[in-house]
Amino acid sequence: MVHFRAYGFVKVFRIVSKDGDTQHWVTDVQDMDESKREELAKKSWKIEGYHRGIKQFCGVEKCQARKEESQRAHILFSLRAFLRLELQRVKSGISWFESAMKIRRVAVTVYLNNPLYTVN
Repeated sequence: MVHFRAYGFVKVFRIVSKDGDTQHWVTDVQDMDESKREELAKKSWKIEGYHRGIKQFCGVEKCQARKEESQRAHILFSLRAFLRLELQRVKSGISWFESAMKIRRVAVTVYLNNPLYTVN
């Protein structure tokens, strides 16, 4: 237990991995034990995976719009694209990466077969 001035008491966990790497977890939940911390750690990795997926495969951070409405639309369409990739992953068992590559392969094939087709 550690006391932070202007915050109060917190509980600190020190985690040392097999390779010697050290991490620290801090919580204001005074009665948290190691098993609860491990359970939350597993959930946090799922959240990290979600953030990586939505950034890497759906380009949520690549919006160049300045208007709030356009940014919101971009974020919502990115979320929709991610949900479709996730649904595809669950139904077919293929990864987000493979789903995205499959979409790109089809798009490139269509373009190569008809390069004069343009979208305005």
